[in-house]
Amino acid sequence: MKYPLAKQALAASLSAVLAFTPLISNACTSFLLKGNDNGYVYGRTMEFGLPLKSQLTLIPKNTPMLGVGVDSKPGTGLNWTAKYTAAGMNGLGLPVLVDGMNEKGLVGGLLNAPNTAVFQAVPPSDSAKSIASVQILTYALTNFATVDEVKAGFQNILVNRSIIPAFRNQSAPVRMTLHDAAGKSIVIEYLKGELVITDNPTGVMTNDPAFREQLNNIGNYANLTNVERNSLVINGANYAPPSSGSGLHGLPGDYLSPSRFIRAIFLSKSVPTNYSTVQQTNSAWHILGSFDIPPGAISLPATNAYGGGAGGIEITEWTVVADNKNLMYYVKMFETTNVQAFDFKKVDPNIKGVQFYNLDKPQTYTPIN
Repeated sequence: MKYPLAKQALAASLSAVLAFTPLISNACTSFLLKGNDNGYVYGRTMEFGLPLKSQLTLIPKNTPMLGVGVDSKPGTGLNWTAKYTAAGMNGLGLPVLVDGMNEKGLVGGLLNAPNTAVFQAVPPSDSAKSIASVQILTYALTNFATVDEVKAGFQNILVNRSIIPAFRNQSAPVRMTLHDAAGKSIVIEYLKGELVITDNPTGVMTNDPAFREQLNNIGNYANLTNVERNSLVINGANYAPPSSGSGLHGLPGDYLSPSRFIRAIFLSKSVPTNYSTVQQTNSAWHILGSFDIPPGAISLPATNAYGGGAGGIEITEWTVVADNKNLMYYVKMFETTNVQAFDFKKVDPNIKGVQFYNLDKPQTYTPIN
């Protein structure tokens, strides 16, 4: 289902989201897989303690976009016109992408970093040069084709500290992961009020701590391997592992972000290198299963902002796999095991205005007999 969105409606709806709802997640995981045919597949999970009611959102090229200024109002910041068509997942049906891909194969998402994200102190006189933190992915995907372009472009804009009242009057504390069609990856963070862009050789990102600390932690797991261990021999006696999987014994399996970061690295780097990009989409779904949070595994107390002040559970609201060679964007929602596909090649070049596609579909099964 899709709806055109006028410029005035965009301003009103974005104002509403900034006023009432935090759009970022608490336990997200992302990674990148390489195909043997020069394509790449991106995978990520979106976890949250409140229903985001996300829709697949299409922002066609030439769409006017309103930057949120230091006063937290749309239009008082850096306004721009979308150079490229972008599509992905939003929150509450609003035109702010929290994950997505553009027509040039640039793909990525926003992940929560509440302990480290501090945005720039933008004076009111520079408000028109700035955007809100929840807009950084939308800005990147609608303006740039490559990671190198993003690196240069983000040096020329400011990301202000406009607030979300319902989120303890704080900015949305996000960091951004991006991958382009050539396989280059970066992480963009705002630490202590400064822009920090880090090349990402792992292709993996989760949440706090700061990304460089996550990279430094990898060496603590240098003993891990996907190759099976031989039996331990003591005075001629053999002590074999109890089952397969001995090479990755000690791989962290909990839901803490440093643990998920290490797990995502080893699982994504263990995939056979002779798989095509299409085959890697299937690999991505299997890897993502390791990060899917079963209902109730993470319970949120009433004091937790992600529980909406009334408690609840954090779930994997949706999971995404994106093929940036064939320009396919796949989504699986929490309520079903269905995989829904968005094909960039089928986008009407004459379409105008932001479009929303409802992903609330009933569970379906393929009959066997």
